[in-house]
Amino acid sequence: MDAKVTLSFDKQVIERAKAYAAEHNISLSRLTEFIFKQITSEQYQTLEDMPISDWVHSVAEGEVEYQKTPSRKQMKSEFLNSRK
Repeated sequence: MDAKVTLSFDKQVIERAKAYAAEHNISLSRLTEFIFKQITSEQYQTLEDMPISDWVHSVAEGEVEYQKTPSRKQMKSEFLNSRK
């Protein structure tokens, strides 16, 4: 059974990932699912050990930047403050 998930990535990474998926006749969703299956299979000690690692490095540029999404409470407070 499929379930939906929403992910956010850098726009250029998505464009390159879509191109890669198209070249290999696979949807971006199935490509992402494959990567997650590999990660969670526990066959590999680190991400660098995974065969997909080279592909991930090729589509990603620079250091990983994690962006924390503000909580609903923070967004509400920010909105209400902007209305004053």
